[in-house]
Amino acid sequence: MAGEGQAPISSSTIRLDTDALNAFMAEAFPHSQPGSRGRVVSAAPGHVQARLDPNEQALRPGGLISGPTQMGFADMAAYALVLAHIGPVAMAVTSALNYQFLRPCRPGPLFADAQMLRLGKRLAVMDVRIWTDDAEKPVGQANVTYAIP
Repeated sequence: MAGEGQAPISSSTIRLDTDALNAFMAEAFPHSQPGSRGRVVSAAPGHVQARLDPNEQALRPGGLISGPTQMGFADMAAYALVLAHIGPVAMAVTSALNYQFLRPCRPGPLFADAQMLRLGKRLAVMDVRIWTDDAEKPVGQANVTYAIP
């Protein structure tokens, strides 16, 4: 929420940059192993990009990256996008996440492109695309809604 002397939240202005987002995530999730949640690689108004380098524990039978890994990464990118715009509000929480598996997710680095669709006072709605080696061929797509306290 906007504090004294702070402008209202807006999808055209970010309050946390890439470094601040990564620092906040490390502080908010101290029990996560380094790299297990992914990291923000860029943040701009209405947009965040992230990267995850999955380990062998992220694989499912058949040698593909598991669905829970993909969905968790999409959720992390959406959370980072919300925080970039509202500031360090730890209790912004996922209220809905719908994930579509578009093609097999082969092992290797995962990338997320999160776009803000609507940022309101109480809800933020985002589109997150996940890909491996070609942004034009996403392996998954998520619609994510966050509740803002």
